[in-house]
Amino acid sequence: MSSDFEAYEQDVGTLTAEITNKIGRIPKLAGEEKTQLVLNVDKQLEEVRELLEQMDLEVREIPIQSRGMYNSRLKSYKQEMEKLEKDFKRSRIAYSDEVRNELLGDDGSSSESQRAHLLDNTERLERSSRRLEAGYQIAVETEQVGQEILTNLHSDREKIQRSRDRYFRYMCDCAGRILNSTRYFS
Repeated sequence: MSSDFEAYEQDVGTLTAEITNKIGRIPKLAGEEKTQLVLNVDKQLEEVRELLEQMDLEVREIPIQSRGMYNSRLKSYKQEMEKLEKDFKRSRIAYSDEVRNELLGDDGSSSESQRAHLLDNTERLERSSRRLEAGYQIAVETEQVGQEILTNLHSDREKIQRSRDRYFRYMCDCAGRILNSTRYFS
């Protein structure tokens, strides 16, 4: 049983060495060659995963006395596999950035165009801010004029109310005098 484990161990060692070498080469390549290398590494990583599963099964069949040693070796291989996958992911991200830049036509002048674009957007934002400030100022002035009109209308209403009340009292007084005078003559 342990001989199968050791055979798997040799295969894992060989594959991880190849994968490490290829992962280091991915960022330096371009085009179809780079794509093929990425696919090849992905396939080899899958092979390592399968070998680790086989090793895990072998460890379960080893007697309990020696199982601890094999478990620790398997654990270190799994940790190495995780590290390889992270490195591969990083190299693929770099690869993806290069592909993205190729597709978008980004080159060294992109920082200048980004700077110009940023300045243009900043100017546009400042113009919009000035327009908003002017609109706010007009709204404040309109509110003040409206408040003055309301104050004037309220004052005029009070004047009209007082005039109406005086007229009503005057008419009552006149009516009362007329009634008194008609009594006096009757």
